[in-house]
Amino acid sequence: MTYQDDWKLQIPGHADLRALHEALRGELTQRWSRSVPFADELFDRWERARYLGFGEGSSVYDSCLVLGEVAVGENTWIGPFTVLDGKGGLTVGSDCNVSAGVQLYTHDTVAACLTGGQAAPAYAPVSIGDRTYLGPNAIVTRGVTVGSQCVIGAAALVNADVPDRSIVFGVPGRVVGRVEVDGGDVRLIYDAS
Repeated sequence: MTYQDDWKLQIPGHADLRALHEALRGELTQRWSRSVPFADELFDRWERARYLGFGEGSSVYDSCLVLGEVAVGENTWIGPFTVLDGKGGLTVGSDCNVSAGVQLYTHDTVAACLTGGQAAPAYAPVSIGDRTYLGPNAIVTRGVTVGSQCVIGAAALVNADVPDRSIVFGVPGRVVGRVEVDGGDVRLIYDAS
């Protein structure tokens, strides 16, 4: 095999790590047809969630940045390259899907930056209800409550509270419809506009 960065092969221990990576990569490809960053090959998502005190059955990728006080319910999936900022208090409910790239912020340093540090960072809790889907790269800002059984669209900027069973799209996010659930039947009903 030819490597572009063959200088790395000379670093002590590299060959063993490379062999481990190739074995894990091969196993993940065979089992689930996926390729993930090396750290996510190495570490168990469910073990990390237990370590962080998240609810039973929840998982969190190693590439997720977790800050401050974060509470997560049961059976919630937290995807790769996410940010869970709990410095102001973050709660994510049970049976949620926090897709890749989602960022949940409970603080900001806007005033602190603009005043050269004279103003303090601003903190406010964020809450995500049960059975809520947060699409890839969605952002929820400090102080926002997102209800239960909501669908937050990809790349939405949620900077205001969201009622239960709402569909939110856009920048800034706005409610564009509602969710109806009857047993295993789900209907996404969009506003006529």
